[in-house]
Amino acid sequence: MPVTLNSHQFARLIDRTADHIGDATLPVLHGVRLEADAEHLYAVATDRYTLAVARYRHHGLDGKAFARTVPARALPALRRWLTDQPGDAHITLTPVDGKLRFTTEAGEMTLTTDGDQDYIGWRGLLRDILAKTTDRPEVDTDGDQEDLPVLDARLLTRFTTADTHLRIRTGPGRTPALLVGEDFLGAQSPVRSRHEGFGAGTDDTLGGVRALWETGLTDPDSHTAVPMPAPRRSYDAPQTSSGTAEALLRQTMASTRDLLEEIDSPRAVAAHAAAGASAWAAYRYLDALHRADPSLAAQVIAEVADELDDGALGEFAWDAAAKAGFDPQKWYDELDQAATAAGGTAAEAPVGLGTDS
Repeated sequence: MPVTLNSHQFARLIDRTADHIGDATLPVLHGVRLEADAEHLYAVATDRYTLAVARYRHHGLDGKAFARTVPARALPALRRWLTDQPGDAHITLTPVDGKLRFTTEAGEMTLTTDGDQDYIGWRGLLRDILAKTTDRPEVDTDGDQEDLPVLDARLLTRFTTADTHLRIRTGPGRTPALLVGEDFLGAQSPVRSRHEGFGAGTDDTLGGVRALWETGLTDPDSHTAVPMPAPRRSYDAPQTSSGTAEALLRQTMASTRDLLEEIDSPRAVAAHAAAGASAWAAYRYLDALHRADPSLAAQVIAEVADELDDGALGEFAWDAAAKAGFDPQKWYDELDQAATAAGGTAAEAPVGLGTDS
């Protein structure tokens, strides 16, 4: 019956779902539901308007599946205890007589929980939403879209901890919107615009919205339509852990392949070897960071993506080297000497990737 998984990954399950906990007037929903099956540990929370389900593949379930709800009042203490655990530590969850015991090599914590009865059938709810959610918009008899779904933006903010990026798909009528992330499924119930302060004159269909905005979105005769300028990008960097991992592994494989094909060019061989080795090292570091602390990994990936997009990598490296106590000027002098000895030209200043000429 015990289940074991990474400590930080368990903390992330709590973080991705806690904002969706129902209020105290509905005790059965006033907490985070933890359910373990043969492959995953699930964390579930709902306030009846939004539903969040996050999962993580555990290291093994010793016995039969179990389900327990950690009450909202106990979550702050559990979250603080998890923060004190090493990121890569293994934590074992064991249900014992109406309680749930959390154990690591450093110690343990036991909380009183609710049992495996009286919780909503979230699996059936999500199966129904998935069945009604279509890849193409529903159309009415006139060939136009049905009423546009209306989502409460205040409820949408509860999904900010779910993932860096979420895919959203809506179904017909009053079907809840489906939100999909990495090992995450969420749902949000729509509201009816006429009853939520949008005004009786608002048309809820896409055709009505087009008619309402058609004049305002037409360029005046006195203006010349100018297309929106595309942002200057020096490097289209991945924005997620999985996307970055894929890019690094592809680069490693490409560089290794090219390394074998460039045997007649020593400089090309060296370039491919350096690129492949750097990509592989970066992947290994990223993989370790993602397993230890996914939130920190996502933060670092976003920061690096912005730096790559800026393109001034030489300047960034110069500043980082100086801050770390190294002598970047000495490195440039050594590069100048090597270039001069090889008949090349000396470098005068840090050069960033994609620097404008």
